[in-house]
This record gives sequence, structure tokens and C-alpha cells, in this order.
Amino acid sequence: MNCLTSIATNTLFSPLLATATETEAETGSQTLIFAGVLLSLVLIYFANKLGGEICARINLPPVLGELVAGVIIGVSALSILVFPESGSEVTDSLIIKFLETTAELSPEAATSVFASLSEVISLLSELGVVILLFEIGLESDLKELIRVGPQAAVVAIVGVIAPFATGTAGLVYLFHVPLIPAIFAGAALTATSIGITAKVLAEIGQLTSEEGQIIIGAAVLDDILGIIVLAVVASLAKTGEVQITNIIYLIISAGVFLIGAILIGRFLSPYLVGLVNEMKTRGQLLLTALIFAFSLSYIAAVIHLEAILGAFAAGLVLAETEKRKELEEQVIPVADILVPIFFVCVGARTDLSVLNPAVPSNREGLIIASFLILVAILGKVITGFTLFGQTNLNKMAIGVGMIPRGEVGLVFAGVGAASGALSEATEAAIIMMVILTTFIAPPFLRLVFKEPAEATLLEDNNPKPIIGEEN
Repeated sequence: MNCLTSIATNTLFSPLLATATETEAETGSQTLIFAGVLLSLVLIYFANKLGGEICARINLPPVLGELVAGVIIGVSALSILVFPESGSEVTDSLIIKFLETTAELSPEAATSVFASLSEVISLLSELGVVILLFEIGLESDLKELIRVGPQAAVVAIVGVIAPFATGTAGLVYLFHVPLIPAIFAGAALTATSIGITAKVLAEIGQLTSEEGQIIIGAAVLDDILGIIVLAVVASLAKTGEVQITNIIYLIISAGVFLIGAILIGRFLSPYLVGLVNEMKTRGQLLLTALIFAFSLSYIAAVIHLEAILGAFAAGLVLAETEKRKELEEQVIPVADILVPIFFVCVGARTDLSVLNPAVPSNREGLIIASFLILVAILGKVITGFTLFGQTNLNKMAIGVGMIPRGEVGLVFAGVGAASGALSEATEAAIIMMVILTTFIAPPFLRLVFKEPAEATLLEDNNPKPIIGEEN
């Protein structure tokens, strides 16, 4: 009887016991994922502040220090913060090794914890760039952007066509690269990282200048054009032909979204302000603004545009309300928490090993990369000089502001690699181009804006005498 009871008990309760054991294991993994996220954030914030402070003290843009700090703790150096999509294995992550040592993470659970941890940090990074573009939109002037719209459009169009055509033709005729990989590389040259450029412009106080607004407007248009170009080349790689309907859809949806978001937002903004004024709870302005920004970001994402375009449009709309200054002050702490994750992660994903000429497979890539880097820089620098007859503009600054490719360029390289269209040498060359343009743009942007700033400061320190006071 006892034997039968034992068998019955095991039969009835073993599934429950197994489920309980699985639940306990899952809870343990979630705890370790959370612990890993906290540890990752500690390291990200420490690296961010250390790199930024060092650069600030040697008169370089702090964002450059944040990127370099990311490189040091990333796949290129210490391998503290690494990501599976960059080709890293769980055994490469020092954070996972630390969890195995201090938190009793089992080797069996390490792979799932590593994947989940990386996904959480990547999502926080994406949220960081959304907040950054929302903040940039708040600090921008919609009327000024509309005023410089034709100039920004010229800069954006030239900044897409010139590097794309030159890069693709050069790779085909000079380096005998097959057409589709050459088109992918040319497409990567069209990108502009609005996040990196906007951060530098804000740091040097040039975001609201006419040049700054032209750069921001052109970078936004570049993002839209880049999405269209990427869709075209991805379609070409998969099917061997361009799907015209897809291109038309992207163009129409991008135009309708941006114009519609701004028009509808301007209509709704008085009601949002009135609603905020009626609220009695804490955080009413910030949370209402974020609801609006995230809603537009969601719409942009689901129609296959970039979420950052929605956040930027929301910032532009809310910048025209009476709550602008108050909202800017409240967004800053949120940006201080999330934006550093984005910049450090960009650096952490940067693999500098492709720059090593001692590796035979890198040598062909280095030669192609030298050409791509030259085209990448000149193809954007010339954009400022296409604004004929406007001698009051710092045209060099406009061109330099369009140089950094950042995470946008890496997206092109990633899509190309995933499609199988790129050889190792061509993929390495694109990555090298992205790395160099991302890192040289911040100091050069400060440099080209330096002389006008110094001239203005000199005038302020030596004001012209008032008429009648010369004597």
C-alpha cells in the first residue's frame, strides 16, 4: 500500500515538482539578468563620466570621450560590455564571468542570461537615442527649420547622391568589386548620425545657430533618404531587382508622417497644455510629453521609419508651447540617465580589430577603406559649399557636421552582411569607414566652429563705442 501510495504521489506531483523547479530556475535567471543589467549600468556610467570628463578637460567634445570609453570596455579592448550581434560569445563577456564567480551563475544558464542581458542594454540604448532626439527637437526652432528647409534639403540630397555615386563607381571601376556589394558600400556612405552631430552641436552651443539648424534639418532628411536607399539595396540583394512599390510607399509614408505629425501635433498641443494645467499629480508635464513623444515614435516605427523621427517631431511640436523651458529642464535628468547608454554602446560595439594590418584578410579591406573614408569625408564636406551665394554661413561647419556615420552606418553594414552580399574585405572596409568618420567628426566640428566663436567673443569683450562717445 505504501508502495502504491508512493507511486501515486510521484505520478500526481512530479509534474508539479518539475514545474516548481523550472519556475525557481527561471526566477533565479531573472534575478541574475537584473543583477547583470545593474552591473552593466554601473560600468557604462563610470566609463561615460570618466571619458567625458577627460575630454572636457583637454578641450575636446565630451561625446568623443564617451565613445572612446565605450571602445575601451567593449569588444575591442576589455570585453566587459559585449553583444551577441557583434559576434561575441558568452565566454567573451567579463560581466558574465563576474556573475559566475560572485552570483553562482551556472554555465548552463550563462548563455540565456548573456542574451537577455545584452537585449535589455540594447533596448535601453535605443530608448536613450529616442530621448536624445526628443531633447534635440525641444531645443530646435520649428520656424527656423522651415526657413532653412530648402537649404537643408540641398545639403541632404547632395550628401546622399555625391558619396553614393562616387563610392559605388570607384569600387566597381577602381577595385573591381561586384556591383551589389559596391552599391551596399555606397549606400553606407550616405548615412549621417544625427544623434552624434546633435550632441556635439549642443555641447558647443551651436545647435540653435543657422548652421546648426541646417545640419539638423539635413540630418533628419538624410535619415529618411537613408531608409529609402537601404530598402532599395536590400531588395536588390535579395531579389536582384528593385521593388518600385516599396520605394514609393517609403517616400509617401515618410512625407505624410513628418508633415502630419507636425500639423496634428500643433493642433493638439494647446489641449495637451490645458490638460497638464488641470492635473494635480507629480510629473504631469514630463509624463504627458513622453506619452506624446513615444506615441509618435511608435507610429514611425510601425510604418518602417525610424522611431527617432517621431521623437524629434514631438520635440519640435512641444517646443512651440508655453511649457518649452519647463519641459527642457525636466527632460535633462531623464536624458542624463539614458543617453550615456547609447553613446557607450556605440563605442562598445566598435571592433577595432578590423584595422589591424598584420591580419592578412584585413589588408584588402584597409585599401578599400582608405578610398571609402576619403569619399565619406569629401562627399559630406562639399555639401556646405553647394549653398551658393550665402557668404554669411560657415559652410565648412555644415559639411563637417554631416560626416559622422555612427550607428546608422553600422546598420547598413549589418544588413549587407546578413544578406550575404558583402565579402569580408568589403564589410571590414565599411566598418572602418564608420569608425573613423564617427570619431573624427566631433573634434573637427568643434574646430571649424571655433574661429567664429572666438571672433564673437572678441567683439563682446571689445564693444564698439556708442555714437557720440568716440571722444
